[in-house]
Amino acid sequence: MTTIEFTLNGRPVTVEPRDDESLLDTLRDRCGVRSTKDGCAPQGQCGCCLAMVGGRAVVTCAMPAAKAAGKDILTLEGLDDAERTQMADAFVAAAGLQCGFCIPGIMVRAKHLLDKNPDPSRDEIAKAIDVHLCRCTGYTKIVDAVQLLARARRGEPVPAPLVDGGVGARVGRYRGADLALGARPYVADLRRDGMLFGALTLSTHARARVVRIDTTRAAAHPGVVAVATYKDVPGARWYGLIKLDWPGFVAEGEEVRYVGDVVAAIAAVDQHTAREAAALVDVEYEVLPAVTTAEAAIAPDAPQVNPTYGNVLSHTKIRRGDVDAALAASAHVVTGTWTTQRIEHLFLEPESALVEPGERPGTFKLYTQGQGVFDDRRQCAAFLGIPEDDLAVELVPNGGAFGGKEDMSVQSQTALLCQLTGKPVLLTLTREQSIRMHPKRHPITMTYTVGCDADGHLTAVKADMLGDTGCYASVGAKVLERAAGHACGPYKVTHVHVDAIAAATNNPPCGAMRGFGANQAHFAMEGCMDLLAEKVGLDGWEMRWRNAVDVGDTFASGQVFEKSVGIKKTLQAVKDVYYAARAEGRAVGIGCGLKNSGIGNGAVEWGKARLVVERDGTISLYNGYTEMGQGLLTVLAQFAAEVTGLSPSLFRPKVDSTFALGCGQTTGSRATLFGGNAVTSAATKLRAALDAGRSLADLAGEVFAADVKIDDTTPPEAKVAKVKTHTAFGFATQVCILDGDGRVERFVAAHDVGRAVNPSLCEGQIEGAIHMGLGYALTEDLPCEDGWPVTYKLREIGVLRARDMPAVEVILVEEHEPEGPFGAKGVGEIGLVPTAGAVAGALAAFDGVRRYALPMKDSPAGRVMSVGKIKRSAEPT
Repeated sequence: MTTIEFTLNGRPVTVEPRDDESLLDTLRDRCGVRSTKDGCAPQGQCGCCLAMVGGRAVVTCAMPAAKAAGKDILTLEGLDDAERTQMADAFVAAAGLQCGFCIPGIMVRAKHLLDKNPDPSRDEIAKAIDVHLCRCTGYTKIVDAVQLLARARRGEPVPAPLVDGGVGARVGRYRGADLALGARPYVADLRRDGMLFGALTLSTHARARVVRIDTTRAAAHPGVVAVATYKDVPGARWYGLIKLDWPGFVAEGEEVRYVGDVVAAIAAVDQHTAREAAALVDVEYEVLPAVTTAEAAIAPDAPQVNPTYGNVLSHTKIRRGDVDAALAASAHVVTGTWTTQRIEHLFLEPESALVEPGERPGTFKLYTQGQGVFDDRRQCAAFLGIPEDDLAVELVPNGGAFGGKEDMSVQSQTALLCQLTGKPVLLTLTREQSIRMHPKRHPITMTYTVGCDADGHLTAVKADMLGDTGCYASVGAKVLERAAGHACGPYKVTHVHVDAIAAATNNPPCGAMRGFGANQAHFAMEGCMDLLAEKVGLDGWEMRWRNAVDVGDTFASGQVFEKSVGIKKTLQAVKDVYYAARAEGRAVGIGCGLKNSGIGNGAVEWGKARLVVERDGTISLYNGYTEMGQGLLTVLAQFAAEVTGLSPSLFRPKVDSTFALGCGQTTGSRATLFGGNAVTSAATKLRAALDAGRSLADLAGEVFAADVKIDDTTPPEAKVAKVKTHTAFGFATQVCILDGDGRVERFVAAHDVGRAVNPSLCEGQIEGAIHMGLGYALTEDLPCEDGWPVTYKLREIGVLRARDMPAVEVILVEEHEPEGPFGAKGVGEIGLVPTAGAVAGALAAFDGVRRYALPMKDSPAGRVMSVGKIKRSAEPT
């Protein structure tokens, strides 16, 4: 190692980095800087690690530390308090952050830009942040924030973040300033005295029998404290959200089932040593033929992928009416096969967990980023062979999830290393490991036959769906179940026949991802609507208007809509935009969608909350759902404020095991719906105490509790008098407008949100979902060859950059949901459900080509994008 000197935030620093050490590692591990984040090291393609080096904005994960010698380095920690406050206020006031993981790097970029150009245009800002990836916001409000910051720096009056307000107010995000400045830690930012660092050894084959695991070389590596394998697991080695089919470690004699299976785990004195040692674990494999397509998986002679169940994980059936007779009597019938691709969540924060010994011997505390912290606790406790009460758990709000952090990732292995060593252990995946390990969005092949009468009214839908669910169950059966239930979209159809199969393969598992099967089904159904409209002689808007559901109509599952059906209001909201663009000769596409709010389908669901009045006059607000950028903690505080009349700034949201508040996963667009109902109920009790004349000081130490149980939904195939598969539904209509070259120029989205609890956060959720939906439609893909992802590069995976985004207009429609808090319902997923269909329709209007496969990279709109161009296959490491 060579000693180097540089100036960091105005003070001289001397360090001895490794020869291969990046400047990011030096800043974080040797200098204690936390605002620079590791989202993709060493790619330099996410921008989360940005710092000013010698006056230049530099991605530090791609810069050798040695090259910083003699340089002046500036991070957000080095700015004076006035500038930090000004920057943070701009981003919070503009709602320009969600999970926050990418924002410190973007703030450094904003400073670098504005120091040179005090009044940049929106296009100039988008170009400047091109190296930065944001998976949450869609960039619209980030650009707003930079413009607001520019105005503030020029001395112009700008709005301050709103602190007070209840339901309907644009209150600033909870702890938004700390998030923007990188001061609120994520799991990988946590440090403990004597802490060890973990690393994993993953399978190098999609399917193979493990003959021998030899940890001798890894254990002998200097700095290694412990090596764990299957032999060290004292409890239940297999876990899972629904089926116990996923081993925390694969044992000798068993098969690895994909390239993300864990074979061994290392605890060492630092992360670099741990990862070096993980590469020294010697594993002898007997390689076996992998099952890599859903079609091959369901063939009669296919090898069984998972020993817990056959290769048909699930088969959902929906039968209503007589489809064959209805199709035969239809004036028009269309048939086609639509395919969708595997998608990487690409949340910016890789998986990470910290586990430390508890206060009593044999107890532990888990700090997790998971979407269901009580599920994490349950599975980890069983893995360690201890009672759940001996494992405390605390949520560290994560840097994005989108469904990809529902399943266990590194929590159990980290917990075992802590148990073996008696030391705190922090384990964080690399970006490549993250892509290899966690479940993806399902690729689904869908064959649709749809009929209508001479006036364009739908008569029947027949759909066959086959989804590749990978090697572990995750929630794959539920995704295909949801795709089946949403097969008809938001349209009235009397005769329905749907079969949806989730097939097990040796590809990476597929599970929950924003949209949860609904967006796949809608891509096909919206294509059918366009094809039928052409046959009838109707435009896309009129075809959808004639078939849109209303109160009293029946959902594909058989549920009769009884309230809060806003699809026609969303159609009306975009009608003028749609026809005006057509009148101008533009190519225009339209798509409608609906998405359940609440898991439903017979699941028992909960909203749980505790309000604890503290002695300092604040109120701790405990709930069981996860904050992952969607703004849940902010809106829960707004519900409490609305009911009690207190300022939301008095409430301190928390998610941990202080109380038994297990609600399952933060999924199904249900956290605001059910968590909000629970907080509202608890707050009503607090309000009653205040109305009785007691002050917060009088109430110190008291707990106001509410548990709300939802148990009135029915399974898809239940033979019951009244079918109710879901608690509530969100509805949307989206319009895609192309320019003269076929590029997406403008996107208008009208969404029935029930009640916009916080309009700024609500708009941000929809803008971010549209960004994800446009990537889904045009550029994003994670193909696998022999079970291996073909790339780990962020730009090749295809998530859109700021310069790729069109102008986005969000129209909030409020159709009161009586089962929701103050009429609200979930908006987290519906935002991308109609998107691909709208884009496909616009492209067909532009060049006359109907596209049946996603992503539509070969289209005029896809070809002009700056991302999604996969150049070569990734090599196994």
